[in-house]
Amino acid sequence: MAIPEPHHARAAAIRIGTSGWSYPSGRGTWNGVFYPAPRPRGFDELAFYADHFDTVEVNSTFYRMPEAPQTARWVERTPDGFRFSVKLFQKFTHPDMYLARGGASDWDPSRVDIDLFRAGIEPLAAADRLGMVMVQFPPSFHHGLEALDYLEWLLASFAPFPTAVELRHRSWSDHAAETQARLVDQGAAWVLIDEPKFSSSIVQAIGGPTTLPRGAPPFAYLRLHGRNAANWWEHAVADDRYNYLYSAEELQPFAERAKAEAAAGRKVFLYLNNHFSAKAVANAAILQRQVGQALRGEYSLAFRLAYDEVFS
Repeated sequence: MAIPEPHHARAAAIRIGTSGWSYPSGRGTWNGVFYPAPRPRGFDELAFYADHFDTVEVNSTFYRMPEAPQTARWVERTPDGFRFSVKLFQKFTHPDMYLARGGASDWDPSRVDIDLFRAGIEPLAAADRLGMVMVQFPPSFHHGLEALDYLEWLLASFAPFPTAVELRHRSWSDHAAETQARLVDQGAAWVLIDEPKFSSSIVQAIGGPTTLPRGAPPFAYLRLHGRNAANWWEHAVADDRYNYLYSAEELQPFAERAKAEAAAGRKVFLYLNNHFSAKAVANAAILQRQVGQALRGEYSLAFRLAYDEVFS
């Protein structure tokens, strides 16, 4: 007879954090909310963040290739046990965005691009500080033979690293069994996302089954983007899209899903991307409590006043 894993062990298998840790400007800045303003001399945002959470999803690697000296410094600035999940560079997933930002006209990702990204995150992997490589595709990436072939090539290229794939168009959930099987064959997790839903949006059940096909990877990946439908496509500045605070009631199903994934023996990475004015921090803290973890680190009076529900 199998002995049930203790609750504290399941809670420890769940890592909760935010998407990014540095939001220094604009109406949605974290300065004066989560981070102090003015800053003490020598203040380190990442070290301060790591006092509160044991993982972070790195967004900067989506906008530029990671470099080994930089990622090695991340390791030095965070405690043992802290994990970085890194978002794959946009050239691999968002060709239109890559070209619009001045990328080379010969878009096709090459072996050189693969090697550059892998070399950039190698210090994280070597120090056992790499969570996962997160491959995010836009809504324009639809299910089809060409897309499936490309996805297979891309995941095979990053096979040494644990990977998770975010798909946003409903054609992938329309072919859910095939999509899941393909990802399992490549050892990748299918990211469960929460975002405003439109007719073209992927359909995923928060309380869906946690039993996966044989050979499925031993990890799960959840991303919560907020539900600001009014500003999702039309906004004055991009940050407005992520101006949304989940209620505790809205978060509870994700806490239950995370606990179910952990009970099934999977390591869970759960990230909040509703970063406007540190709302992601507040929601991550609420989720910590909901999965049975204690809050970590000190929170400022300004944060406590803005998000008193975290501490109630």
